[in-house]
Amino acid sequence: MAFSAVDAALAAVFGLLIGSFLNVVIYRLPKMMERQWAEECAELSGNAAQAAAVAPFNLMHPRSACPRCGHQIRWWENIPVLSYLALRGRCSACGTAISLRYPAVELATGALFAYAVWRWGATATGLAWCGFSAALLALALIDWDTTLLPDDITLPLLWAGLLAAALHWTPVPLEAALWGAVAGYLSLWLVYHVFKLATGKEGMGFGDFKLFAALGAWFGWQALVPIILMASVIGAIVGIAMKLTSGLREGGYVPFGPFLALAGLTAMVFGPGAVLGVLGL
Repeated sequence: MAFSAVDAALAAVFGLLIGSFLNVVIYRLPKMMERQWAEECAELSGNAAQAAAVAPFNLMHPRSACPRCGHQIRWWENIPVLSYLALRGRCSACGTAISLRYPAVELATGALFAYAVWRWGATATGLAWCGFSAALLALALIDWDTTLLPDDITLPLLWAGLLAAALHWTPVPLEAALWGAVAGYLSLWLVYHVFKLATGKEGMGFGDFKLFAALGAWFGWQALVPIILMASVIGAIVGIAMKLTSGLREGGYVPFGPFLALAGLTAMVFGPGAVLGVLGL
């Protein structure tokens, strides 16, 4: 147990570092996608030179900086959680408040990594669930901010679930994982088209199909019903609360991806069967 505690503590520290990187991914990946779309449009319209002239923007460049004054973040200002506390949540140059989300993401990632290693040990299985947790956390916040679920995360998450099943890193047989991915995608695809035929509106995006397929790959087809039920309940509660507090965005929509991600994390911690018990089913 002591050895497991040490492993969990080291995983927590590693999770804090990964959480710091996730903050970069959450902020930059949607902007990278938008720039890519703009460059493709420029090339198709014959403005290839304009597309080529755009300054590089990716997860590594340019260096992180204060969005208000442009102050480049020094290494000691980028230590997970500690730098936020030392700076008292403000930019050292202009005093602009730094969002509490940054240390919150770091702490959440550290906690999830510590849990995965405490439960499964410093093994391939433990590391696999660490990666699963990081991916879902990033997807939840990106979708909440932008209503986008990037293929750059959802598709590797899906394939990782199938690979983990094939290598016996998860207790899900490969056949159940494969059919989980198929059923996860097709079920929401069917709901999407039925809703569109009935209302003329799009109730969700294709990214939701891929995310649900990925959850099916990680947990098997048997877990899809409890996961979608949990996601729906969480989404309904949050949606009602936002409506009562006038927190809904223009158009009155709430992205579904964050609730799928939260249901997936709940299933990881408590098991899909426990979800049904919470719902009284």
